Amino acid sequence: MSKDAKHKHAGADTAFGIDIGGSGIKGAPVDLKSGEFTADRVRIPTPQPATPQAVAQTVAEVVDSFDLDKGVPIGVTFPAVILHGVAQSAANVDDSWIGTDVAATVGGATGRRVLAVNDADAAGYAEVVYGAAKGVHGVVLVVTLGTGIGSALVVDGVLVPNTELGHLEIDGYDAESRASDAARDREDLSFEQWAERLQRYFSVVENLFWPDLIVVGGGVSKKHEQFLPLLDLRTRIVPAGLRNAAGIVGAARLAATGGR
Repeated sequence: MSKDAKHKHAGADTAFGIDIGGSGIKGAPVDLKSGEFTADRVRIPTPQPATPQAVAQTVAEVVDSFDLDKGVPIGVTFPAVILHGVAQSAANVDDSWIGTDVAATVGGATGRRVLAVNDADAAGYAEVVYGAAKGVHGVVLVVTLGTGIGSALVVDGVLVPNTELGHLEIDGYDAESRASDAARDREDLSFEQWAERLQRYFSVVENLFWPDLIVVGGGVSKKHEQFLPLLDLRTRIVPAGLRNAAGIVGAARLAATGGR
């Protein structure tokens, strides 16, 4: 890269975000003022098996693809409950991650200080700072509809981590087993049929948290006109704004602010 490119990825207004998923590990430098990438993201397939050492080395490859100043904060999303940097669960990665300090493992491989955060929390936080919930005060709930249901709860700009609201038990079922986008696809539900299940899910959630705004993300949010208008909630509900960039952007922002 040129010296100008290196300069662009250094300084107080830049952080680096990495999104660790079951199929790919993606990363990009992020402008903290705008929430936009300052260079094209790099994606490397997730190693199989996705063990801590293998994933950490792949993350290091992604980081090394860029000419980053050593002081640039690094944030990584991870598909698990993360308590103080340590994975308490594992989804779409090897079970050996459970009990592993994600931040320390990735930090060791990259030679940098790393902050680790749940993937849905990172995406949701990005929506509050830069996306569909920007400027909204009070309680914001971001829900991602995909293989499962991810959730992020942000109160007056502060993330409440690891809410895992996709696993609420509703009518005797784990919520995501009935209302995720994967359930819609698996059962070949029409959007009208799926909306009935979403109505039940979101009604329970809004009665628990009384949010000021609900933001719906995940790939299916691109088709929001086909199901959001069918919902009858007291809470305003809108599609996410950042799409696939949200995890990287949120991880970068949280790394820069120390997780707050």
